[in-house]
Amino acid sequence: MKKVPIISAEKAASLVKDGDVILGGGFGMTGNPVNIIHELAKTKTKDLTFIANNVGEPNMGGGRLLNNGQLKKVIGSFFTSNREAVLAAQEGRVDYELLPQGTLAEAIRAGGAGIGGFYTPTSAGTLIAEGRETKILNGKEQVFIEGIRGNVAIIRAWKADTAGNLQYRMTEQNFNRAMATAADIVIAEVQEIVPVGELDPNEIHTPGCYVDFLVERKLTEEDLGSSASVGSSKVVDEKRMNMAKRAFAELKKGDVVNLGIGIPTLVADLIKPEDGIILHTENGMLGVGPEPKDGGGAMFYPVNAGKVPVTALPGSSYFDSADSFAMIRGGHIDVAIMGGLEVDAAGNLANWTVPGKPLLGVGGAMDLASGAKKLIVTLRHTDRDGASKVVEKCSLPITDFNCVDMLITELAVFKFIAGQLTLVEILPGSSLEEVREKTEAKFVEKL
Repeated sequence: MKKVPIISAEKAASLVKDGDVILGGGFGMTGNPVNIIHELAKTKTKDLTFIANNVGEPNMGGGRLLNNGQLKKVIGSFFTSNREAVLAAQEGRVDYELLPQGTLAEAIRAGGAGIGGFYTPTSAGTLIAEGRETKILNGKEQVFIEGIRGNVAIIRAWKADTAGNLQYRMTEQNFNRAMATAADIVIAEVQEIVPVGELDPNEIHTPGCYVDFLVERKLTEEDLGSSASVGSSKVVDEKRMNMAKRAFAELKKGDVVNLGIGIPTLVADLIKPEDGIILHTENGMLGVGPEPKDGGGAMFYPVNAGKVPVTALPGSSYFDSADSFAMIRGGHIDVAIMGGLEVDAAGNLANWTVPGKPLLGVGGAMDLASGAKKLIVTLRHTDRDGASKVVEKCSLPITDFNCVDMLITELAVFKFIAGQLTLVEILPGSSLEEVREKTEAKFVEKL
């Protein structure tokens, strides 16, 4: 049986050379090989291309490499969680490329499988797809994405045996599993290394043939950043809760549902076990339960896509990010509920960026908008200046076209019936006159 060298984090960092393309595992700081990355930050290695879902957190993980000036380019899905990365990109101090989260995961999986590339409907017609080859397949415009490989993959697993077989824990599979297949050198930072034979072959997620080096470093709460404990940022007021309740009323027993950040997260608090609703989170979990009552963090619990620790309900399952987005694109998510910046009369959604603002990351929004069977959008009817967010035509960059099935604001509920924006309900505290006054888009009334 193969025996994989066990090395120090310092030695692992020395394997990275100037100009290398680095694949960095993790989702936020969960499943993040933070110890090796921080050792790399102590070196003079430079001109690196760093590929990861996000650039760590401020001065943590990839964020430390960024602050040291070691990164030439970053490729990822969601930089917004690290304001320092957003600022560096917007000021031109680092080159960057944004990919939708599912596209990024699938590109890495393709690279690891020796596949040159693939077509996906995600991002078609948007700014993200500019300059890329497109083709009409099965009646839909699809975008060609090349497979991604790196010189070095630095990943995190929970257990390894001396043959390099890896076992992940909870939502720590995320990007790690695909990245383990997609680099010339694969280094796995693990919590524990055990002798060959101690891991049940049925429970091995990454076979040892992919892994070149092992580093044993214990995880601490300090390594987990914002996921170290439950620090809920939910803002609950009557209007927001009315919107959440109305969205919840659309869900049926047995529905598989994905909740975006913001108002949609309030829907989770309304779901009871007897409702039979199955929550999905794009970083790799089906059967998401409420936040831990003991306040515990990612050391003991899985995390959701907002990087908030959650519990696992009976019957829950874990998987990696590539499989998670295969569920989404494959039409296995019944309902997605997400926030918005604008929705227009054609059912187009804008919710991922505002030019010039500290927002830089599309995350899973494009995949969900195009892949979920039903899309419910919740947003405030007007902005702070009183301008309508329900517009005749979106002025902000589009997330997806003709995708919205239902729009819920604090004032009203709209459906898209036969392609027309249709007012179907007035919410408490509002009136038809107020809805007419504050809605820019033309709509049909069918109350």
